[in-house]
Amino acid sequence: MDQDALAPTPAAPPRVRFAASSPFSRELKRRTDAYFDGPGGRRRDLPAMYLKSAVILTWFVGSWVLLVFFATTWWQATLLAMSLGLSIAGVGMSIQHDANHGAYSSHPIINKAFRLSLDIMGVASFIWRQKHNVFHHTFTNIEGIDFDLDFAPVARLSPEQTRRFGHRFQHVYLWALYGLLLPKWVFVDDWNHLRTRRAGPHHLGKPSRGDLAMFAFGKAFFAAWSIIIPALYHPLWQVALFHFVMVMALGVTLSSVFQLAHVVEEVAFFPLPRRGDALAMCVAEHQLATSVSFARENAIASWYFGGLNFQVEHHLFPKVCHLHYPALSRIVQEVAAEHGVSYRENRTLGDAIASHYRLLRKLGRPDVETAPVAPEGEAAV
Repeated sequence: MDQDALAPTPAAPPRVRFAASSPFSRELKRRTDAYFDGPGGRRRDLPAMYLKSAVILTWFVGSWVLLVFFATTWWQATLLAMSLGLSIAGVGMSIQHDANHGAYSSHPIINKAFRLSLDIMGVASFIWRQKHNVFHHTFTNIEGIDFDLDFAPVARLSPEQTRRFGHRFQHVYLWALYGLLLPKWVFVDDWNHLRTRRAGPHHLGKPSRGDLAMFAFGKAFFAAWSIIIPALYHPLWQVALFHFVMVMALGVTLSSVFQLAHVVEEVAFFPLPRRGDALAMCVAEHQLATSVSFARENAIASWYFGGLNFQVEHHLFPKVCHLHYPALSRIVQEVAAEHGVSYRENRTLGDAIASHYRLLRKLGRPDVETAPVAPEGEAAV
């Protein structure tokens, strides 16, 4: 197991202390190292990953070309816009995600090249890396620190958050709002983060000139391929309409996959600790308490989701190519069972969606108090 996965990233705010490594984490590292020394082979630079990237990028380019230059009816444009949105979600879940974690290749220049797949979708990769790799991965589901839980005032995603009247309907309306993920990132979040250099309670690092240049290039390139070029061939209202279809297909898919991993009934939430408080578990055990895998036996979902349905493995091995996750999941589950650590999962995609729906409904109801969940054998902080 990557040593980075067993300790908080130094750049993260020193607000939470984890316990030292445990017998579970040490045995897990021993067995995963044996896997990579043996049948697993190299952790990154897998030929199958390069082939997969080519397939997804061809899907993206093909959908865009057919939509802009060949679609002649409303139903063709609708299907192609949905295909375009789903292909971009595939880029986000597989290509940019591995590259921005350093899991795509052992060569930094290759990771940097594939990081561009996020920037050309309009999202600043240098900001995303800090928010996701540092703040979310280190402090998963810790209220007030894991910025991914902060949907206030629109939704209540944690038992520690304030309940508002409208939240009683969040299990209905939130699915539609998930579709607005891309424009929120592109036109609101990135600009606010750049202006304030903050993400929730966290300070963001000062961007370099290269970061700023890539920020400008990414926004301009996204506007060009998604709006400006199509508007040269079609009325602007049609471009806006089918852009919206694309955005909704992308946003609902991408948001749902991330929510099914951390905002479901099976997961543990932790309130904001007082400074100096420690969680009574090591980092590896914390990741098992706060991450839930789903649909592990579904080969099509696993391919399309970029292994994000193996969320437990992703949080334990963020710098390993996701194509290894199915094999690693068997090791993790075996070691967890031997050490009395719960491995949380929903067996099917439908089970995961239903669990997320029920938790949203429960968190929004005024007549139900939902307390932080404590992992078996541990007390909530």
